Amino acid sequence: MGADAIGLVLARPARMLGIEPFFMELIGGIEETLSCDDRSLLLHVVPDHDAEIAAYRRWGHGRLVDAVVLVNLVVDDLRPAVLAELGLPTVVVGGPERALADVAHVWIDNAQAMRDAVGYLVDLGHTTVGRVSGPAALAHTRSRTEAFLTECATQGVHGVVVEGDYGEESGRRAARTLLGRNDPPSALVFDNDVMAVAGLGVANELGLTVPHDVSLLAWDDSPLCRLAHPALSAMSLDVHAMGVQVADAVLNLLASGRPTTSTAPLPRLVARGSTARRPR
Repeated sequence: MGADAIGLVLARPARMLGIEPFFMELIGGIEETLSCDDRSLLLHVVPDHDAEIAAYRRWGHGRLVDAVVLVNLVVDDLRPAVLAELGLPTVVVGGPERALADVAHVWIDNAQAMRDAVGYLVDLGHTTVGRVSGPAALAHTRSRTEAFLTECATQGVHGVVVEGDYGEESGRRAARTLLGRNDPPSALVFDNDVMAVAGLGVANELGLTVPHDVSLLAWDDSPLCRLAHPALSAMSLDVHAMGVQVADAVLNLLASGRPTTSTAPLPRLVARGSTARRPR
């Protein structure tokens, strides 16, 4: 008999789960689908990847889960090889490539979404655009950053990147760094909603009017974006629906034993009050 449980390990500060909606929405979609198949999600929050790998070894040796959902791939990631060694069926969420060899995969086209975001801001007349990224080691961060810089160069505008960690304080620091430049960007793109709301606060502290003086665009639409003043424009992804898609991939993998690749819907741009045409 199987364990009737699917494992998900998050290597991130536990406090972030309470303020960043992304993973709670993803978990909700996964749970909704698994429960219909009389399965449950086993969630474990750890401080780093070493602790994450240790958790996988405990699960594998104890046969505590039937499969694993793997998130936040990094460059030269050791985790897929460990999971293969343990014989744990795995579904990868995100990542830089459309297909990963011998691994079930729900892929997100982060590069195209970033090109859409830059194109939108350029169409509004912005010629210097800042990006507040997530941790640079994450594969999807690198995909977005490479697409951001390439698209800025293609469009003939100046792009500048400052790294954050998805937290409120890093969003503040990065926004101050960008808006305190001699030639500050007239538009900022943030890698999540928490950092974008923090950036809105920094703009207000500096006496800048959003969007007249600076436009702000968030990644991963959420109630935080909609309740901000002004409401934040966002690259919106239905994260709950993606969680359902991930759970379907897990169930299909367990039923057939064959890994498949599917693509999550492309994030769509939702324009609100935080972005506007750059004033002359």
